[in-house]
Amino acid sequence: MTVSPTESMFLVAQASSFPEDAGICARVGERQIAIFRFSNGEWYACDNACPHTGDMVLARGLTGDQKGEPKVACPQHKRSFSLKDGRCLSGDSYKVQTYPVEVKDGQVYLKLPSDYL
Repeated sequence: MTVSPTESMFLVAQASSFPEDAGICARVGERQIAIFRFSNGEWYACDNACPHTGDMVLARGLTGDQKGEPKVACPQHKRSFSLKDGRCLSGDSYKVQTYPVEVKDGQVYLKLPSDYL
């Protein structure tokens, strides 16, 4: 993964500490990032805040896919969001910010804008 001068890699935790097909929340600076590990080996990350209300709940959301698109559903409002590009899959105009995840040597890293750190 290439990191530009405006981006940084942030070490989150060991990959083995993440449950499969679920999410956890990591605090990065003043932000909360939801990180998801799928059983097929894919990893995704997005803001933890539900864009509908701002509640910090997406890491506790239900994961799965919608017609092959990896998603998380808000546990409070059931709106689903693509973990690839953050768009709402429930037909609303809401969107979440997504972030690249890299697993290297058993460690999970997030690629984030430098001002997050």
